[in-house]
Amino acid sequence: MIDLNADLGEGFGRWTLTDDEALLSIVTSANIACGFHAGDPATMRRVCELAAERGVRIGAQVSYRDLAGFGRRAMDVPPAELTAEIAYQIGALELFARAAGSAVSYVKPHGALYNRVVHDEEQAAAVVAGVRLAGEPMPVLGLPGSALLAAAAEAGLDAVPEAFADRAYTPQGTLASRREPGAVLHDPDAIVDRSVGIARDQEITAADGTRLALRARSLCLHGDTPGASEIARRVRDGLTAAGVPIKPFA
Repeated sequence: MIDLNADLGEGFGRWTLTDDEALLSIVTSANIACGFHAGDPATMRRVCELAAERGVRIGAQVSYRDLAGFGRRAMDVPPAELTAEIAYQIGALELFARAAGSAVSYVKPHGALYNRVVHDEEQAAAVVAGVRLAGEPMPVLGLPGSALLAAAAEAGLDAVPEAFADRAYTPQGTLASRREPGAVLHDPDAIVDRSVGIARDQEITAADGTRLALRARSLCLHGDTPGASEIARRVRDGLTAAGVPIKPFA
């Protein structure tokens, strides 16, 4: 079986980006922006309420403090400061999740922070320390083989490997830079085929044609690309047709 997660609540004020209502009828886990790269209190509250109504698990999508760059710019944040900022973001979302009758079930870094903690052990440890500082131990979602998942497992947290249906991979199993041509896939048929391959066959084809083993418990569907909700629906239908049960990991 596999979980479907998507980045949601990535608006700010009157500006909106993701079709939260449509995606919440498809995914099983919602990575909700916590105000550092996107999101604001009203948006966080609304998306938590929608997720709770639909039985979708709520996850804290934590980031470097970078609203202007949507959390995708490289930043050097001291470990102690990063730990506090991770805990702060989780705590803010937890308030709205509990008010909606739910709770924050897991944590997933966003953007530059997500990519940084693939290799940076110090930053990965700071993120995990922030998760622990926030209170109850909870799963951490990240790239298979990353420093983040290793640090989470060492700290006794559930380290959940995820894959991306619409991102190109390097031969080393990391995500291709968004600056590279073809880094983001847009063809719905290709995305569905890739999703089924990940879930059923536990493998993926890298950008150079290399076949990679990829054991993932969750599949990320981006919500900020054109036609995202329709692509997500087709992925879910494709997985169901292939006999893959879709259930939340948390």
